[in-house]
Parts: sequence; C-alpha cells; structure tokens
Amino acid sequence: MLRRYGPWILVAVAALVLAACSPRPHQAVAGIGGPFHLVDQAGQPVDEKVLKGKWTAIFFGYTFCPDVCPTTLQTLGSASQELGARGKDFQVVFITVDPQRDTPAVLKSYLSSSAFPRGAIGLTGTSDQIAAVAKSYGVFYEKAGDGKDYAVNHSSAIYLMNPQGQFDSVIAYGLTPDETRDQILKAMRGGGQA
Repeated sequence: MLRRYGPWILVAVAALVLAACSPRPHQAVAGIGGPFHLVDQAGQPVDEKVLKGKWTAIFFGYTFCPDVCPTTLQTLGSASQELGARGKDFQVVFITVDPQRDTPAVLKSYLSSSAFPRGAIGLTGTSDQIAAVAKSYGVFYEKAGDGKDYAVNHSSAIYLMNPQGQFDSVIAYGLTPDETRDQILKAMRGGGQA
C-alpha cells in the first residue's frame, strides 16, 4: 500500500511544508534578512539601509559563475526595463559568495554589462561578513574545486524585499523576464511603499 500511495504522500507532505513556510502575500517574514555590513563596488561601506525606500531584488552569486548568475542578472535586467514607470522604485543588489576573488573593482567591472540591471549594487566583504549575510537569508554556498579556477555552488533564488527592507517573497530561478516582472509588479501593487 505504501508503494502505491507513497509518491502521493510525499507530494502532500511537501505541499504542506511549502504552505507552512511560504510567506503570506506582502507580509514580512521574521528570520529572512537582517543587519549586514559590507562594501559596494565603489569600495564604500554599505549596510541594510541600502534596502530602504525601493523594492529590492537580492541575488547571491559570484562573478566567475558560468551560467546561473549571468542568466539571473540578464533576466533581472530585462524585467527591470519592463517595469516602465515603476522601474524607478526598483533596484537589484548582487551579493557575492566569492569574496576572495570578487573585490569591489571586479564587481564594478562585472556589473557594468549592458545586459545586467542598470544601477545594480554589488556587495562584497570579508569571508565572515559574507557568511553572516548568507546565513541571514538562508543562502547555501560552498567552494567546489581547487586552484584559481574553482567554482562556488550556491542557492539560486532571488529575494524580493519591500521598501521597508523586509522580506516579501522569493522569485524562483528560471522564470522568464516577463514572469519575473509580473511577480515584482504584483508585489508592488499589493505592498506599501515607504
């Protein structure tokens, strides 16, 4: 009997877990996000106040990433252009999970790509600072391989934060720019602006 219904039981349990963990629309979720102290691509100190006043898509990645990171940043770049007038109320923050290689200068060069979101903010810091901010967002990452060409395995979700700097929702990896734009607009329409 377990063999026959086992897969359905697993699906039901997974659905219940997701429902319990998913935020209610436009309701801040305790435990995701929090204070941080990093530096931006200009070498200037930045803390969580950078998230205030605009809707913010936070993405954790690294500049040597061959696929997920450039694809996600291109998607966010296209989605932000498609926001129209609401684009002024939206920003992208890219936090590196590879602080050894991703210096402010490297982030500045990387984020200057015309395919990426205009005005994207790149953040880096010490290994301990990156570990702390990643932990506060529940982000997984680990170094894979040796030598200078190592990779970093990492989570691929985008965290959408409201203008008060609080977590609103997750935008899954792999959505089209239109789907991403629609999720951002839905949040903007349902949430308050600072």
